[in-house]
Amino acid sequence: MTLAVRVPEELSARVPVEQRGPGLDRDAVRLLVSRGAEVAHHTFAELPRLLRAGDLLVVNTSATLAAAVDGRSGHARVVVHFSTRGDDGRWAVELREPDGRGTTRVRAGGPAGTEVRLPGGTGLVLEEPLSGRGDRLWWARVSGPGVPGLLREHGRPIRYAYTERDQPLSVHQTVFALPSADGTGSAEMPSAARPFTARLVAELVSRGVQFAPVTLHTGVASTEAHEPPYPERFAVPEASARLIDAARAGGGRVVAVGTTAVRAVESAVGSDGAVRARAGWTDLVVTPERGVRVVDGLLTGLHEPEASHLLMLEAVAGRTALERGYEAALQGRYLWHEFGDLHLVLP
Repeated sequence: MTLAVRVPEELSARVPVEQRGPGLDRDAVRLLVSRGAEVAHHTFAELPRLLRAGDLLVVNTSATLAAAVDGRSGHARVVVHFSTRGDDGRWAVELREPDGRGTTRVRAGGPAGTEVRLPGGTGLVLEEPLSGRGDRLWWARVSGPGVPGLLREHGRPIRYAYTERDQPLSVHQTVFALPSADGTGSAEMPSAARPFTARLVAELVSRGVQFAPVTLHTGVASTEAHEPPYPERFAVPEASARLIDAARAGGGRVVAVGTTAVRAVESAVGSDGAVRARAGWTDLVVTPERGVRVVDGLLTGLHEPEASHLLMLEAVAGRTALERGYEAALQGRYLWHEFGDLHLVLP
């Protein structure tokens, strides 16, 4: 689906909320709350009062990588966005062009055999497109030192043109982020969890709200083409599966923090409706036709009208609620993108 709305450029969040004024913390963003067609306006710091004892928040623990690295292909300067590591050791990458303003613009993909020189003696060769849907992302063979070390030493967080400046990697980590043993993580921040602070988490726990950690390593988003999501690596631990099933059995609401958490937990539900521990790759695309089997609510950012994520939102909230919520967000001048305001959809 697409929404018949236009998001003005000035509604892009250009810097994190804590950099917009003295004394602000991450939870100072605004929170739009949708219950059916009813809409209410809050701040994110009010979240503990909007949930109730027995509710369960499913959170993504994937850490954000410094996934953008400068390189050269022939005489041309390029920026490599490292997206996803494959089981065979190759990486899915997107090559982009510097735009002269500190960000990048889209670049024609390929061809196979394209070589890129990267810092520290690392080389990269494009081998084949990631899928038949297009040639934006390619599987690439990387030679020299390992990619995790390359990103730590020479990488920076992926940044798009609507933001004002580069930010330290710490700005792109959520309070739930845990580094993985193999150095993999998310190419872009699981941003719905960004407004949580340690204080807010403690308050939620004290009110009887539980947390179920899952992991889904997000790949590079398609900001220009709005393609459906590619397969991503995920894990739902046994303890979290039990927490989710127990919350549902006890009448609590399962609220996913971000579309990544929805994709992970909905990939771990069996035909009997129970959630079980599962890990691997998921190619699940949640649509209104498929629906959701586990998730009752969703906490998410505001997405572009053409974004594929809106299919998932419609599956959770319904078309009417989604349209009403986005209309209210535009009228209320809410801010979009990863440093922007949040939308809580409740049953």
